[in-house]
Formats: sequence, C-alpha cells, structure tokens
Amino acid sequence: MTAVPQSPHCDSPDRESIDRETARLAWARAASGNPELSLQRASVDAGFRSYWRASGAAGSHIVMDSPPALEDVRPWLRMRELLEGGGVRVPQVLVEDVESGFLLMEDLGGPTLAKVIDDANADAHFAAAITQLLKLQAIVPPPGMGEFGEALLQRDAGLFEEWFLRRHLGIALGCGDAEHLQLVQRRLMDNALSQARVLTHRDFMPRNLMPVADGPAVLDFQDCVSGPVAYDAVSLFKDAFLSWPLARVDEWLAQYHARALAAGVPVPPLAQFRRDADWLGIQRHLKILGIFARLHHRDGKSHYIADAPRFIAYLDEVLPRYPELSPLRDLLDSRIRPAMTGVDA
Repeated sequence: MTAVPQSPHCDSPDRESIDRETARLAWARAASGNPELSLQRASVDAGFRSYWRASGAAGSHIVMDSPPALEDVRPWLRMRELLEGGGVRVPQVLVEDVESGFLLMEDLGGPTLAKVIDDANADAHFAAAITQLLKLQAIVPPPGMGEFGEALLQRDAGLFEEWFLRRHLGIALGCGDAEHLQLVQRRLMDNALSQARVLTHRDFMPRNLMPVADGPAVLDFQDCVSGPVAYDAVSLFKDAFLSWPLARVDEWLAQYHARALAAGVPVPPLAQFRRDADWLGIQRHLKILGIFARLHHRDGKSHYIADAPRFIAYLDEVLPRYPELSPLRDLLDSRIRPAMTGVDA
C-alpha cells in the first residue's frame, strides 16, 4: 500500500480521520434510521476500505467505508451486481451513498470460513464453496473486463524475484540461475495462457468466504478478471494461510473437476486439469511469496512473511511431479533453502 500524499491544507491526517469518523457515524445513523446506533471495527480491507459493525436495538448491520478519494466504491458495486445476477451469494447492500463512499450492508456474522473449517467439516464446507465457485465461473465475463494475461503474469513473476529473492533473502541470481528461473516462469505463464478462460476471482479461499446457510458468501471480489479455469479451484484448496495434505487436495480437485464437467465449465480431462492446477498453484505461490515479502519490507506488515515456509512446502510437494520444472527445484535446494535458514520469516 502506498503512502497517501499530504494535502497542502493545514488539516493533519488525524483531523481528517476524526472528520471521517464523525461523518461515518452520522451517515450510518441516518441510513439505518437509528440515532442511537454505535459502530465498532469489524475488519480492514487490503485496500483503503474498512468495515464497521453497526449495532442497535433493531439488530446489527455492516457499514463499508470506502473514501472516494482513495478507493472508489463503484467497481465493487458493479462486480457485486454481476455476481448476484449469476446467483453467487454476495453481501446484500441495503443503502448506498456512492458520492460519500458509504454502504450499509447485511451483517453476515463471523468469523470467516478460514476460522471454522477443520479436518472434520472440510468436505462439507468445500462442497458448498465449489457450488458458489461454479456459479461464479458460469458468468460470462463482460466486455472490458480485465484479463489475467501476459502483463499480469509478468508482473507476478517479477514480484518473486524482486521482493522475495533479492530483497528478503538477499539472493542476486547469476546469469545461469536467472535463465533457469526465467525458463520455469515462462513455462508457468504459457500454461496459464493456454487454459480456457472463465470469470476468475483470484483470491477464492476460505479467508474470503463467509459460512452462511445459503452460502458461503463470497467476499473481496472487486478484482475479478477473465482468467484460467483452474486458478480459483487451486486457490481454494491450496490456501495462502491454511494447508491440507496433498492427497486430500487431489481428491477435492477431482471432485471439483467432476462437478465442473457436469455444469458445463470448460475444464480439460482430469489428468490435464490436475497438471494445470498444479502449475497455476506454483505460479501463485511464487507470486504470494513476493507479495508477502513486499508487505514486510515496504509496508511494515510483517506477520504475512511468517507463512513463507508454507509456500516452500507447497513447492516441495508438487515440483517432483514435473521434471520440466526441475530448474526451480534445483534453485530451491541450492540457493533459497540455505538463505531462508538465516532470515527471520
């Protein structure tokens, strides 16, 4: 997250924050018709949005605060409308004020699926999540929607080398290692680009799902793109914050594949789909390592980098299946793993 430039006016950020807090409470009370309403922080979005639980005698709601100068709420609203039109369970908006950047929404409760899923209930929760994912993937991406294409893949590849290898681990790749990494990244990108395209959430994981009766409800959907068909499925089962045994992940991927075929989602035969999912998983894990390192070093959000070993473990599980990606496995053994032993993560 980049720093917000200071305005030339004399108001300090603290003054602006207080003014926004006052406006938020006044708007929530007017929108709900409850002058006694109180607000408590519910969660903070990865961007500039924040969420507040509005409690009163008539029950509770959620207020989204999306300051217009920092994060326009209209793309979120447009994507919510698109998903709802396709039958995806998304938060219901009760009152909206686009100009001020405030929304009054239903309170889905809490916590997220990431906090309640466990070995005993995972099958049922993932079956429900697949139902929502198939609805999402059945929606035709509208004209002008962003593409999970070459530019985005190149950016993702750069995150790993710039932030995780160079900045976090202090690894400067020589010509040979750099060429080997570029070869693997090129193969991963070609795999992603060759897959059938569907509407793609890009962070379809338990942390962004709310376990409600007619759900789970899907959150954090504003960055949907037209992307490779296997991406969201592997994101769901190989989470950034929660790991499962590889054999169980393979079973869930097979279940998704069977249901996707039946639903008319353009998945290839199972063996090809499994390879596509594995390779997209590797591409995603490398990207997230770069993002978590950037959050640590640039943004001061250091708790994410503690999950770096999870992604190395994901790579260790899958890379032996694919000799074509052996240069990455060699780089892990020769450079990355030794460097991680000397770095706090």
